[in-house]
Amino acid sequence: MKALFLPLVDWGMGTIIIGVFALVCVILTAIVIGMMNSGKKNGSKNSNKTEEDELTQKK
Repeated sequence: MKALFLPLVDWGMGTIIIGVFALVCVILTAIVIGMMNSGKKNGSKNSNKTEEDELTQKK
């Protein structure tokens, strides 16, 4: 009767795979948040001004 027992799930390997997946999700989320926070802080100034625009505004 024990020969009929067939484990269909390997809980140890499944737990490891879920842990690795969770770790990858946390790392990717941290990278995206870091990229969002590292952008230029423009404020009210236009960052696309060229030197020519600045010279024409001074005259």
